[in-house]
Amino acid sequence: MMNENHITELSQYLTFTLGREEFALEIARVREVVDYTNITKVPRMPEHLCGVINLRGNVVSVIDLRLKLGMAAIEKTMDTCIVIAEVNMDGEFLSIGILADSVQEVVDLDPSQIEQAPKIGTKLNTECIQGIGRYGDNFMIILDIDRVLAHNELAKVHHTPDEILPDTSEIA
Repeated sequence: MMNENHITELSQYLTFTLGREEFALEIARVREVVDYTNITKVPRMPEHLCGVINLRGNVVSVIDLRLKLGMAAIEKTMDTCIVIAEVNMDGEFLSIGILADSVQEVVDLDPSQIEQAPKIGTKLNTECIQGIGRYGDNFMIILDIDRVLAHNELAKVHHTPDEILPDTSEIA
């Protein structure tokens, strides 16, 4: 039995690469894919939290998923992009940018093409893996993005704008 979110019907996934590995996110959690843009660094954030971007007037935090998953930091190329995904933080959905080496395609998978994550043979904590998808001759790691990003880290990201801006209420 896969994690609590057992897959029971045909689902669509956005596939992307991190290094040589192929990953996937449920398409329902993906809002859009944007070109790599200038990322403003935020002081005192964990290394995998790169900073924030301006997305049509909204501040969106960006993470280097490679660092979060214990891989080498992303090296920007022409294919580097930011996947804007929705992450559930205590019942509230928060938009987060995820750096990806490249975005591949949207694939349809039915439950027979998705297997439980192996207990050994992967460097990832299998708790953050929803399953392993088979598409043709390829395998992809289907991430449970809510579990990949710990709730306490998301709370830091969620409150970042207040922490960045100085308190001017006492200035005369």
